[in-house]
Amino acid sequence: MANINVRIDNKIKEKAEAVFASLGITPTAAISLFYNQVIRTNSIPFKLKADIPNQKTLLALNEVKKMEKNPEKFKGYNSVESMMDDLRK
Repeated sequence: MANINVRIDNKIKEKAEAVFASLGITPTAAISLFYNQVIRTNSIPFKLKADIPNQKTLLALNEVKKMEKNPEKFKGYNSVESMMDDLRK
């Protein structure tokens, strides 16, 4: 029998263990189930995909691309202080 040591956020641990308890299984049993599914499927047993940026983030990314293509059309700053001074005007 092997031991596995894992560091995980306390809140995540508590929430997951509440689900395990509602299913009538221990955290050890849940991890064993996960490992067995990895072996059975020869993969992670759930879909993994990158987060998709929301509309606001997409707009900001597009704005940065425009700024990179045409930096002469956008005001630049040499320091945070000078930018903050300009914003306060």
